[in-house]
Amino acid sequence: MTYREAVKRGEEILTAASVADAKNDAWLLLEMVCKIDRSFYYLHMEEDLLEEQVSEYEIALKKRAEHVPLQYIVGETEFMGLKFKVNSSVLIPRQDTETLVEEVLKEIKPGMQVLDLCTGSGCIIISILHNAPGAVGAAIDISKQALNVAKENARQNGVSVDFEQSDLFHNVVGTFDVIVSNPPYIPSAEVVKLMPEVGEFEPLEALDGKEDGLYFYREIIGSCRDYLKPEGRIFFEIGFDQAEAVSKMLWENGFKEVRVIKDLARNDRVVTGML
Repeated sequence: MTYREAVKRGEEILTAASVADAKNDAWLLLEMVCKIDRSFYYLHMEEDLLEEQVSEYEIALKKRAEHVPLQYIVGETEFMGLKFKVNSSVLIPRQDTETLVEEVLKEIKPGMQVLDLCTGSGCIIISILHNAPGAVGAAIDISKQALNVAKENARQNGVSVDFEQSDLFHNVVGTFDVIVSNPPYIPSAEVVKLMPEVGEFEPLEALDGKEDGLYFYREIIGSCRDYLKPEGRIFFEIGFDQAEAVSKMLWENGFKEVRVIKDLARNDRVVTGML
């Protein structure tokens, strides 16, 4: 099988499995298996793959045809220009979340202390500290497996983070200038309706925001005053229809300067307030 034939076969298999962007995914899986780039491909497209490469490519295509997320198969993804390891213990970082990081970075100054709740892969806190020299960061997650991934990502990106296993604030010590969180926010009844790549493969505990999707916002906002410094600021990623509810919680808990920020698709994506 030549490189060109491999891409064509991959596209056919993934199209038949109703995988979105089948041609691109077929190429990316071939790139992973053969460790090639586009330049190599176009120069060698009529050459044959090695037998073991064909076998490995077929296995990768089978996984993707079963709707295993491409990022889990490849084992990494990009976020804020950095590479992050991902597996089924963590949510896959998404471009929408870059809006959250960008808003936090507007407020960060050297010496500030930042706490990331529900850190998952660590992409938020690592991206913040990578782009804010002099800031200090801590991050928590209830999942030990997720923290193992986050620690590896911090090492890989040369960032120092104090990671702690904790159910929200239970094991958190100290106060912070900024608290940031992308908590589970999908209502339980909606989780089962998610596309297979998300609902069947990404960790349920990182998706399910309980009955109305707002459980973790209530818990965090109700407790965070003990962990925020005076005039400290909190930042949340939210679902597209949750801005009003989360903003109201912040106002009712004594926060000021409450703002809603939209993402590139013009959906409400971030809510922030100052204590």
